[in-house]
Amino acid sequence: MRKIKELRYWIDSYTAIEKQADELTLAMDFLKEGLVTEEEIDAQYGALMEAIEKVELRNMLRREEDKLGVVLKINSGAGGTESQDWAQMLMRLYLRWAERHGYKTSIAQLLEGDDAGIKSVTINIEGDYAYGYLKSENGVHRLVRVSPYNAQGKRMTSFASVFVTPLVDDTIEITVSPAAVSWDTFRSGGAGGQNVNKVESGVRLRYQYKDPYTGEEEEILIENTETRDQPKNKENAMRQLKSILYEKELQHRMEEQAKVEAGKKKIEWGSQIRSYVFDDRRVKDHRTNWQTSDVNGVMDGNIDDFIKAYLMEFAATLTD
Repeated sequence: MRKIKELRYWIDSYTAIEKQADELTLAMDFLKEGLVTEEEIDAQYGALMEAIEKVELRNMLRREEDKLGVVLKINSGAGGTESQDWAQMLMRLYLRWAERHGYKTSIAQLLEGDDAGIKSVTINIEGDYAYGYLKSENGVHRLVRVSPYNAQGKRMTSFASVFVTPLVDDTIEITVSPAAVSWDTFRSGGAGGQNVNKVESGVRLRYQYKDPYTGEEEEILIENTETRDQPKNKENAMRQLKSILYEKELQHRMEEQAKVEAGKKKIEWGSQIRSYVFDDRRVKDHRTNWQTSDVNGVMDGNIDDFIKAYLMEFAATLTD
């Protein structure tokens, strides 16, 4: 059924574009007879180009993992309240983006800031090609603004990192060693009903991971307080673990491809992928040099142009 749905998308898209092209050709004939205006022709042409670009963008997402949902984690950087506020602003940005595209979202884990904002959040975004689009967001995001938390009204710079991994589903086989898994339970915090802080519904999964390629060992720690149902939280935590293991396998594959590595930036402070400068009304992506003055639109989730610019520039290294 998934394969049929994918094929239907391409057939329906082609049929719709062909129809729009025919209508535009007919409208040109009507223009000569004075039955339509040039403005109406421009509007039809713009709609046709938008439809073609949408299909071209989807055509760039050819890797197996591109079709999946995404686990998006945001961590605030150094800077206390200011960076924690920035992390919360990014969380709102991606939630609004997902809403615009009709994706289902859920907060798997949220750690609130000391005074305001958040220290970290893990968001599950479910829907076709969510990972393919949002993989462009992986990296460090830099904010420059006059801080509302600074009494002198100074211009402040804050950082937050965004980590993006594919959200695996039942169609992908991931091997998890039961002997390497251990569980803890704890009481969920935050506002809520009588169940909160009384029942140990929160779960903490520890997985002793050994890299099959390098032999290096590490502990993967996942917390989930998504629901008040402990078994459900365990199920969600295990799904996140599979996503992480799947991402590690993808990283190994990419390390074998020099072209892919050449098109990527490491996630580290000082190598930000995008800057949001509020005072200058400018948001700029440092990988593609794409920028816009519509800061409010971007913060409201309108980042499709940045995603498109990234995929257009790195299409050759992001597809097989």
